[in-house]
Amino acid sequence: MITPKQAERQAKALFRACRRDGMLDQDLAARTAEAVAAARPRGYLAILGAYARLVKLELERCAARVESAVALTDEEQRQFTELLKRRYGACRQLTFAVVPGLIGGLRIHVGSDEYDNSVCGRLDRLLERLSH
Repeated sequence: MITPKQAERQAKALFRACRRDGMLDQDLAARTAEAVAAARPRGYLAILGAYARLVKLELERCAARVESAVALTDEEQRQFTELLKRRYGACRQLTFAVVPGLIGGLRIHVGSDEYDNSVCGRLDRLLERLSH
């Protein structure tokens, strides 16, 4: 039996080995998990659990969603793509969505980060302040 700390350390080493040019190589990550499961080293379930958590967090970090009240032009989409690339690195999944309920402005989700500069979000925050 290995300790949780040892499993985490081994999972991090596997995760680092699956990065190419600063990005997670998803094919290599899947093959690595399969190889560990097939080899069944001591504590492999704990290692795979920690490894899966790291991969999931990285994939979430590489997904971005930009919501706007009206459709963005191609130039605005390109600008947001560049902005997010500078801030977070290359995003594999970048989606743009029209959400009329925002009334105006934007809401950006990248992994667990959320930036809300919409009219609806501002009104919600104002209402929350007034109610306290």
